[in-house]
Amino acid sequence: MAYRPFADAVRPTTLDEVVGQRHILGEGGLLRRIIEGGSIPNLIFYGPSGTGKTTVANLIAKRTNRPLHRLNATTASIADLKDIIADIGTMLAPEGVLLYLDEIQYFNKKQQQSLLEFLENGKITLIASTTENPYFYIYNAVLSRCTVFEFKALEAADVLPAVERGLKILARQSEEPLTWEDGVAEHIAQACGGDVRKAMNALEVLSSAAQSTGTGRHITLDDARMAAQRSAMRYDRAGDDHYDILSALQKSIRGSDPDAACHYLARLLEAGDLLSACRRLMVIACEDVGLAYPQIIPIVKACVDAANMLGLPEGRIPLGDAAVLMATAPKSNSGHIALDRAIADVRAGKTGDYPRHLQNKHADSAGMEREQGYLYPHNYPHHWVAQQYLPDNLVGTRYYEYGDNKTEQAARRYWEAVKGPAE
Repeated sequence: MAYRPFADAVRPTTLDEVVGQRHILGEGGLLRRIIEGGSIPNLIFYGPSGTGKTTVANLIAKRTNRPLHRLNATTASIADLKDIIADIGTMLAPEGVLLYLDEIQYFNKKQQQSLLEFLENGKITLIASTTENPYFYIYNAVLSRCTVFEFKALEAADVLPAVERGLKILARQSEEPLTWEDGVAEHIAQACGGDVRKAMNALEVLSSAAQSTGTGRHITLDDARMAAQRSAMRYDRAGDDHYDILSALQKSIRGSDPDAACHYLARLLEAGDLLSACRRLMVIACEDVGLAYPQIIPIVKACVDAANMLGLPEGRIPLGDAAVLMATAPKSNSGHIALDRAIADVRAGKTGDYPRHLQNKHADSAGMEREQGYLYPHNYPHHWVAQQYLPDNLVGTRYYEYGDNKTEQAARRYWEAVKGPAE
């Protein structure tokens, strides 16, 4: 008999056995009502791996009289689609087909477009799944013909019933009495990172390696910890998780929460993504701490250089210092806001000629009689003298506003004493 993964063998057979997703599958949930009604539209399931997308597609297939075809977009080609399309209208599929297309984001535009005609006339009912944001990865014409349902990441409390169910099934299937230590189910549910498939795979490994006790076999908590280690990591350097973790890291430091900053930095480093962590910490130093603590930029640069020199795991030490230092430092985004305002003006065409006294005098042609008229600030008290710097049509424009931190306020007081209060 061919091997069948335990995760596939124990898939739920009813909607009530599907864990989580109560927002769409609970009593009165929209997707549940669609499935129970039996009239299935084109659907896209979006969410992390192991949250029930394939399981629900299988349950939908049982509700229809159409032949079910399964394709995985990572390996399928247009030829595979043509084979399915060739059956439509024949005795094999007189009423059309139900196509479950896993990881649809890996289909290119041409492959997705090949579905359009048959989605339009109803000969193909598409159920597609994706772990990436469909509004970024799926062709608009396909997206407009489908209803998107988001499958949310599962909490440990959601996964626990599935783990307990899996253990009971393993015990029934075992030729010897199978027992497990207290806490095994809870640990697997917590460590699987909201991925039921990972949890079932861990159970299958534990069952195979269960220790013999003389009267049966026993799964220990230590074995559960070993089997589930690192499985809670949910990370894809090219996918949404990558950008979500980077965003969470920056927003935690911006929000002055050192504990959350360490948590998200740890997730990046445990995934081995030292480069992204270093780049984002440098961005945060400039964007979020900025002029409130200008020395932060060379300090974080030194931490990043040290991390790259050391590599992992030791590189985590200077990066941890950088993250905590920035999370507990005063914050200012005044510098980058000022530049963004200036960029907006430039893009809008608000430029104008340079004031004559700011131009490069060495570029003047021979025989030019105009005096440049530039006043050299270092020749004046406090190294400042009043003169125009902005183009004529932008005189009086203010891009920079002093932040309310002590560093920028000290600078404001200094320049008000030199220049006089700003108008």
